[in-house]
Amino acid sequence: MLKTLLVAADVDRSFFDRARAGGRFHVIHQPVRSEDELHAIVGNAHVLVTRAYNKVTRRVIEAAPNLELIAQGTSGIDNIDAAAVRERGISVIHMPGVNADAVAELVLGFMISLTRTVPFYTREVVQGRFGRDDCATRHELRHHRLGIIGLGQVGTRVARLAQAFGMQVQACDPYLSDFGSVTRVPSLDELLATTDILTVHVPLTAETRSMLGARELRALRRGSYVINAARGEVLDQRAALAALANNHLAGLALDVFDPEPPEGPLPDDPRLILTPHIAGCSYEVKTTVGGRLYERIEEWFGVR
Repeated sequence: MLKTLLVAADVDRSFFDRARAGGRFHVIHQPVRSEDELHAIVGNAHVLVTRAYNKVTRRVIEAAPNLELIAQGTSGIDNIDAAAVRERGISVIHMPGVNADAVAELVLGFMISLTRTVPFYTREVVQGRFGRDDCATRHELRHHRLGIIGLGQVGTRVARLAQAFGMQVQACDPYLSDFGSVTRVPSLDELLATTDILTVHVPLTAETRSMLGARELRALRRGSYVINAARGEVLDQRAALAALANNHLAGLALDVFDPEPPEGPLPDDPRLILTPHIAGCSYEVKTTVGGRLYERIEEWFGVR
């Protein structure tokens, strides 16, 4: 009897092409968003394919008595209850770094948009104003010192792109010994005190949750910029918005939120850039993940 492979997320058609060609699984494609929806359909699954927006909670796992493997084509897997899968002996496959280029490119776009005040100028032109008198007060990226929290695959790519623009790049990462051409800063406090643009590239763990709060934001230089394309829970969003409102921050870019989608009204401020957790999403990422994720599943079952 074929094992049931439940695809509870949107994946590229190349995944299904490989699955049909392999003929090893009974494939069910039923994308869902909520925990309740996932709980309702997971009962017969041996393999579960998810994305970061699927909340694979203990409740979901307990509803899937046959579950052997969870496969997710993302870097982060904090949406999966680690203790629950460990207790059940369920394996988890993910793809660290697969979207690193996509995230890094958007982060660089945020840097340029914030420092050259692109959203402000867009609003001005739309409203019929064509003022250029103050454009020479904006700095090129090479004027700014970039501080990176977490020099993993995404952080490393961000550093490489920033250096191509002539930026001074420094980073803090207590788990890394080789910083390459990036200046190593031994502590977060020192990084914050010497950074013009701060970008966060850490996984969500007990250690990184709420690592950037009001105190840390106050430690930044007045007029700094903050970018979060990691996880919403890493940054105190209210504190960051307050720092923007009182002009301690010159700009803020958020691709991630806590919760998602964000609750309550957000300020209409041209110094604020908001995107709906799309930094790691591109055509190239989707097509790469599709075929490769199915190969990883087959490898796990010993087919390849």
